[in-house]
This record gives sequence, structure tokens and C-alpha cells, in this order.
Amino acid sequence: MCTVCGCGTASVEGKAVDEHGHHHHHGHDHGHSHDHDHDHDHDHGHSHDHVHDHVHDADHAHDHDHGAVHAHAHDHTHGDVVHAHDHEHGHDHGHAHDHAHGHAHTHDHDHGHDHGPDHDHVVRGVDAIDYGGGLAGVHVPGLSQDRIVKIERDILGKNDRLARDNRRALAEKGVFALNLVSSPGSGKTTLLCKAITDLKASHPIAVIEGDQQTSNDADRIRATGVKAIQVNTGKGCHLDASMVGHALDDLDLPENALLFIENVGNLVCPSAFDLGEAHKVVVLSVTEGEDKPLKYPDMFAAADLMLLNKADLLPHLDFDVEACIRAAKTVNPRLEVLTVSARSGEGLDAFYAWVEKRAALARRPA
Repeated sequence: MCTVCGCGTASVEGKAVDEHGHHHHHGHDHGHSHDHDHDHDHDHGHSHDHVHDHVHDADHAHDHDHGAVHAHAHDHTHGDVVHAHDHEHGHDHGHAHDHAHGHAHTHDHDHGHDHGPDHDHVVRGVDAIDYGGGLAGVHVPGLSQDRIVKIERDILGKNDRLARDNRRALAEKGVFALNLVSSPGSGKTTLLCKAITDLKASHPIAVIEGDQQTSNDADRIRATGVKAIQVNTGKGCHLDASMVGHALDDLDLPENALLFIENVGNLVCPSAFDLGEAHKVVVLSVTEGEDKPLKYPDMFAAADLMLLNKADLLPHLDFDVEACIRAAKTVNPRLEVLTVSARSGEGLDAFYAWVEKRAALARRPA
């Protein structure tokens, strides 16, 4: 999961997002709880004053050129980002024999070498290798499971604080926000354009559009006549609360608006990141296969509503709707499911009724 990879550099409408994730909502005081936990495991001047106490456990003759090349992969975190630095310390141990070096390296910085053995991370079956079998549920070379869990907690803890800021800002204006998540090609942009066209007469609507690159989808949204802010995530595979906070600053939403957040197409990473939305809505098209909820359970577990999209194609496909719904309910028994089609309009009235009911609860009294 990308909570440990520090992926990407985001931009909102072409403007780079502050690396510390600061965002300021207009019209109220956040009392920012921006904890600058820069876990710099060593000084970035890289003046590593190493005291190498070489304890050789065997009497032998060898050529030590203590100019040495120790290629240490120093994993350390800058706020939310894990950097792996290969520090060449200039030791070239040219040993042509086996002996035990008990090097007691006294370093003036923390290398963060979490050399957990592979069996801490990997569960091997007869015909499968499960890299999600460890405590952290993910494998990162060079990091122990405990270290991964700590990094994830730090990153998600900061994200959750920003998400609470977003949620508070939205609540103050009576804005009802939905986070639309799916794999690429599910049809969620087409579905969103149709929903906007049908609902904009009765609601002010705005959209935060997430993609790695381009403003293609934001342009499609703007063509419906509503305001859309494009967030490009670069190498990132999901939106986070900081990105959404910056976009909210630019949107300046009216009271009692509907806010649709269209996340990056990805059924994995967006499940872990609260954006401050009221609900996650997962869009699954009938062209994707009915076992998707079992393959990508975290996303379906995090969602409150599943829209089974492209229902107009069902006569042309070998797709078992009931099996798909059973799979989704196995992962998340409380998940609501609606079968819809943006092309034919099937099921959209039920979706709009679902939105209206919940938006009414969020609305500020006139």
C-alpha cells in the first residue's frame, strides 16, 4: 500500500502543493494541528563521523583498504516520504576469504536498518506467495513490518487530522461531499457528468477531479456548466486530505452545495485515505468481473454505496449480477448496492434519491 512509498508530487490547477500539506480554509480558524514530525534519521549535510571499531573474530591476513564502500540503504522519512539513500562510505573490503567481522559501527545518526527476514513479510502457499501476510499487510524491501506499521500510522494520522479540518469546513457550509472511487474505465466520469446535468437545477454543484496527469476529465465536467478543480497527483495513485484542502480553498463553495470528489482510478490506495467526505461511493462496471470485491476488499469495505455501472451492457456480457452483489456483501455486509447506467438512465433516480436524503441532513437551515 502506498502509505509507505511517499508517491508523487501533487498540483492543484497547476500549482504545486505545499510539501508540508498545509491548507487554509477561508472564513474560519482551523487551529492548525500541523505537526512537523520530520523524522530525519540523519543530518543532511551528510557529514557522517563514523567510528568503525573493527572487531575481527579470526586471526587471518587480509587486504583491508579502509577507504571502503559500504552501500548502506538508509531509509528515513521526511514528513510523509520515505527516502532510501545509498551512502558510499568509501570502504572497499576486498576479502578473498570467509571470516566473521564483528564490526561495531558507532554512528552519529540512525540508519533505520530494519533488516527483517523475508519470512516476516511473506506467506508462502503451495502455489501462491502472499506479500500481504505480515503484520503491516504489505511488503517493502529493507523495512521490517514494525517499521512499516509506524510509518503508516504517522502518515495516516497526519492525513486524518487534515481530513477533520476538511470535514469541519464542509459542515460549516452545509456541503455534502461524496468521494467517488473506482478502477480506471469504470465509467465514473460519464456517470458524474450525467448526475450533474440532472441535479444542477436543484443544487449548486462543484467537483474536485483527481488524475495523475491532464485536465481531460475536469474539462468534461466544466462542459456541464459547473466549477471543477483539477488535481494532478504526478506519480501519486490517490488523492489525500491535503490535496482536497487546497482544492477547497480555490473552489470557495456556496452553502448547501453538493461536492463530488472524483478520485484517481485505483481500487487499492484511495481506500486508506479519508478526504473529509461524507461517504465513499465505489463504482464498479459490469465489464470488470463479478469477483472484483473479493480481489480488492479494502475499497469495498471502506465504501457505503456501490454503483454497479454500465447495466445497459448486461445483455451482451456473461456477468452474474447476484454473484457480484454477494461478493460485495461478503466483504461489507452494510454496503448498499444500486445497479445503474449513465447511458440508459437505469437506476439513476434511486441514486439521486440516495444523495438527496443524505444531503438534506447536511444542509444548513436557511
